[in-house]
Parts: sequence; C-alpha cells; structure tokens
Amino acid sequence: MLRNTIKLSKILVRYISSSYQKNKQFEINNNNEFVSKVMNSSVPVIVNFHAEWCDPCKILTPKLIELIGPMDKLDLAIVNLESNPELVHIFEVKAVPAIIAISSGLVVDKFIGLTDLDIIENLIQKLTNTSLNSENNKRKV
Repeated sequence: MLRNTIKLSKILVRYISSSYQKNKQFEINNNNEFVSKVMNSSVPVIVNFHAEWCDPCKILTPKLIELIGPMDKLDLAIVNLESNPELVHIFEVKAVPAIIAISSGLVVDKFIGLTDLDIIENLIQKLTNTSLNSENNKRKV
C-alpha cells in the first residue's frame, strides 16, 4: 500500500511539474485572470499585448515563446488588444505589439513595437538574472 502511494505521489509530482511547464504561456481573457495569473504570480511575467491584424505581433509573439519557453522562472501572458479594452486602458497601450514586464505585481519595464532582439534578451536577463546568448546585438526579431 505504501509503495503504491509513493508511486502515485511521484506520478502526481511529474504531472504537476509538466503541466506547469505547459502553462508558462497563457492567454488572458479578462481582468480577474490577469490579476490571478500575472499580478499575483510567484515568477516574473512578460505580458504581450497583441492583435490578430498586427503583422509585427506575428513576428514578435513566436520569438517571445521561443525565448521564454526554456526559462524556469519566467512566464508569458498574451493579451488580445481587442478582447481586453480595460487592460489596454489601465496599461496605456497606444500601439501593438506592447510588452510589459511585471515582477511581484509591479511594472518593471515596457516597450512598444518590434524591437532589436538584444532588448528582449536584456529584459529577460533583468527579470531572471540569467544570461542569454546573443549572436548579434543589433539583429532584428
């Protein structure tokens, strides 16, 4: 009986761990989700305000997913501009893509538009204290 309990515990821990990894990237559908998943997060969160019609967003979002995916202590929240007008107003998003970095419930950095890869990597490094390899400081996303 004890052996089965231990085995079940190990399976549960693996499941929780892998499901956390899958949830590193999530969409925000309303203000309550934003508060619970971003503002109350135990890890820093990069919030990506985007729109379906935004071509630069279609370039930046996959790049953010690629960079943040392997990070243990950083999440990515994706906010659709048109579905969340109140969040757009609260964070004064005037153009997309808009990236806001939040740590411990506080905005620690923000940038607008498609930017150099080194700026994104520096933001990730600042939030996680982890060095990322950048082949070229001036290359575009």
